[in-house]
Amino acid sequence: MADFILSCCSSADLTKERFDARDIKYLCFHYSLNGVEYPDDLGVTMPPAELYSRMLAGEVSKTSQPSAGEYIEFFEPFLADGKDILHLTLSTGISGAYNSAKVAAEQLREKYPERKFYLVDSLAASSGYGLIMETLADLRDKGMNIDELHDWIMKHRLSMNHWFFSTDLTFYIRGGRVSKTSGFLGNMLGICPLLNMDNLGRLIPREKVLGKKRVIKRTVEKMVENAVNGLDYVGKVFICHSECIEDARRVAELVKEKFPKMKGKPEIFPIGATIGSHTGPGTVSLFFWGKVRVD
Repeated sequence: MADFILSCCSSADLTKERFDARDIKYLCFHYSLNGVEYPDDLGVTMPPAELYSRMLAGEVSKTSQPSAGEYIEFFEPFLADGKDILHLTLSTGISGAYNSAKVAAEQLREKYPERKFYLVDSLAASSGYGLIMETLADLRDKGMNIDELHDWIMKHRLSMNHWFFSTDLTFYIRGGRVSKTSGFLGNMLGICPLLNMDNLGRLIPREKVLGKKRVIKRTVEKMVENAVNGLDYVGKVFICHSECIEDARRVAELVKEKFPKMKGKPEIFPIGATIGSHTGPGTVSLFFWGKVRVD
């Protein structure tokens, strides 16, 4: 067993079972529905289907990151037990979690000067963040130590490609990511925005695609254009969705058709409450290792 802890936030959007199986520790974000607060605990307290159903019924969902105090409570038992820590946070481009974790880390480094404590901004989100954690767990299990893992992720984090689309702009409009006029016209005309994450970890609209079939095809085309080794890609692929499993499965089918050398098959996960509170239902995301994000 490694002498260090590999950890992240629940907004990495894998399942509790997956995190436990890979020995990846996680700290829960929070969200509220109509003022009642819940932990974003990977659907244990509230399944994603219930969350999205209640959002569609008009309940207002808001999210909040862990406080510095919560991070201290999360980290300190590991340090007290003689473990070093490599923790990755949700992208600073969409969250202030890194800043809270940094305050906690600085205090704990003073209290446990003999311990190594690496804190990394993942510049990633949702199951792309999760795929980074999965890859780090693979490398850990192959024998990399904490210093090597830290160096590796600092060199490779911008190689995690995120491409996603939405077939319902309602919650993008509510969150101010899409203007009311553009969102109304987009929903009326069936325009599906195709977005990705830039080199600063921000969500950026890239294309407007007419119709679900076309945007699914275009999303996979982006993987063809950007994946490591192109059509010879052999890495893992994660897909996540917010209550549109059939759309996610279609993306997975196309990926399998285009990348026959890929080991295994694309894995599909639900978008959790932290990210889903902002996207609402109807979003599908595709994650893979690819070209370095430069803009």
